[in-house]
Amino acid sequence: MKIYNNIKRFILILILLISIKISVAQQDPMYTQYSFNTQVINPAYTGSWESLGFLVLGRHQWVDMPGAPKTYTFAMQSPVGKKEKVALGLSVISDVVFREKRFGLYGDYSYKLLIDEKGTLLRLGLKAGFTNYSHNFNDYKLVDSNDNQFQGEVDQKFMPNFGVGAFLTNKQKYYIGISIPKIIQNDFDLNINNYSVQSELRHFYMIGGFVFNLSEDIKFKPTGLMKLTLGSPVQFDVTANFLLKEKLWLGAMFRTKLSTGGSYGFISQWIFNNKLRIGYAIDFTTGNLGNYTGLTHEVMISYEITRLKEIFTSPRYF
Repeated sequence: MKIYNNIKRFILILILLISIKISVAQQDPMYTQYSFNTQVINPAYTGSWESLGFLVLGRHQWVDMPGAPKTYTFAMQSPVGKKEKVALGLSVISDVVFREKRFGLYGDYSYKLLIDEKGTLLRLGLKAGFTNYSHNFNDYKLVDSNDNQFQGEVDQKFMPNFGVGAFLTNKQKYYIGISIPKIIQNDFDLNINNYSVQSELRHFYMIGGFVFNLSEDIKFKPTGLMKLTLGSPVQFDVTANFLLKEKLWLGAMFRTKLSTGGSYGFISQWIFNNKLRIGYAIDFTTGNLGNYTGLTHEVMISYEITRLKEIFTSPRYF
C-alpha cells in the first residue's frame, strides 16, 4: 500500500510538472470571477466603481493535487480630484505553485474621457510595479537525490514591469476592455548549469460584457475573456450571469481546453446594501487531468465606501 501511494504521488507530481512545462507561457493567474476582478489584468478598470473600494480574493486550484496553485489577491481603487477624471489603485498578488512563488505589487492609474452625451466613457490606464520570484529546487524530495536538474535555487529577484489598458463602458449597459498588464518580458538565470528561464511573458487580454433587462427583477449579463500569449493556445472564458432583484448573481462559466484541460464552473454573489459583496465560484476540470485534480474554489469579498448621491441607485453590474 505504501509503494502504491508513493507511485500515485509521483504520478501526480509528474503530471503537474509536465503541465507547468507545457503551459509555461500561461503564467498569469486565472480567475473565474474575472468580471469583478478586472483591475488585476486591466489598469483602465481602476475608477470604474466610482467610489473608494477594496477587494480580496482567494483561489485554491485543483485541491486534490499536492502543491497545486494557490492565488491570493488584494486590490483597491478610488477616484481622485474634484472632477474625478483620474483614479488610482493598488494590486497585490501572491501566487504559489509547488515551490515556485511569485509576489507582485503594482500601482494602477486611469484617466476618464467622456465620449458622447449618451454616457459612453473611455478609461485609459497604466500599471507599474514589480514581481519577486523564488524557486528552491533543493526542497523537492527526489527518488534520485543526485539529480542535478533539481539542485540549486532561483533566488528572489526584483523584476520591474509596466502595462497599459483601455476600458469602454456605457451606463452599465456594456463594457469592452483590452490590456497588456506586463509589457516587459523578464527572465532569470538559475545558479547552476547556466540555465536561463523566461519568468514573465507578455499576455494580451480582451474582455467584454453586456447587460440585458429580461424583466423588472431579472437581468442577464453574458461576459467573455480572451487571453493570448505567444507560444500558447488562446484561452477563452465564456460566462452567463443572472442578477435577481438587484441582490443575487448566479452564473455558469466555460473555459476552453488548454494543455492542462478545460473547465466549467458556477458562480454566485450576494450584494449587501450595494456596498458589500461576497462571491463564490467552483470549477470542474475536464479531460484526463480532471481525474486527479479535484475541484477549484474561489472566494471573493469586496466593499465600497459609496458616496451619498449613489446610496439609492442600483448596484454596479461589472
